[in-house]
Amino acid sequence: MTVNPPKPSRWTLPNLLTGFRFVAAPVLMWLAWHDNASGFMALLALVFLSDLLDGMAARWTGQVSAFGAALDSSADIVTYSTIAVCCWWLWPDVVRQESVYVGAIVVGMLVSTGAAYAKFGCFTSYHTWAVKLAAACIGTSLYILFFEGPAWPFRIASVIGLLAGLEETVITLVLSKPESDVRSIWFIVKNGKRKPN
Repeated sequence: MTVNPPKPSRWTLPNLLTGFRFVAAPVLMWLAWHDNASGFMALLALVFLSDLLDGMAARWTGQVSAFGAALDSSADIVTYSTIAVCCWWLWPDVVRQESVYVGAIVVGMLVSTGAAYAKFGCFTSYHTWAVKLAAACIGTSLYILFFEGPAWPFRIASVIGLLAGLEETVITLVLSKPESDVRSIWFIVKNGKRKPN
């Protein structure tokens, strides 16, 4: 008689940190709709913190999983879509002024997500260094921009976001199947994980 090993629990600390972003999204929308900019930015800081900590917690506790990686990517999509809508509600003049740079971020996300879904039929969870850098830069620059600071940090961050999205698109084109936690296109070339001829 074969005994199947128990399935690992999905209620892990890293997944709970990621799940917080799904719970926070409607609250962010509510705060923005009610013109509570300070409450929105305070909760957004916690959202960004949870995004930073979930991957670290997964590595520290040895709970890295394909499910967790996919959950994190889905949370990223929900988070950044929510941010876009909320910022339009709260700061429409600023968003219009920076529309080219906002568009660059959106294009980077849509192209990489669209390419992955067209090729693999699913969202990917590469978590590249460039995407992590872009997320940190965009998150930080939003606070500078919306608290009446200069616009150039956000503009630089948007270019980084666009390039990060384009790198993910190239990774999708090169790989023969989706993979999690791909550091960069260089990592794929170095390790020979190319699309077979």
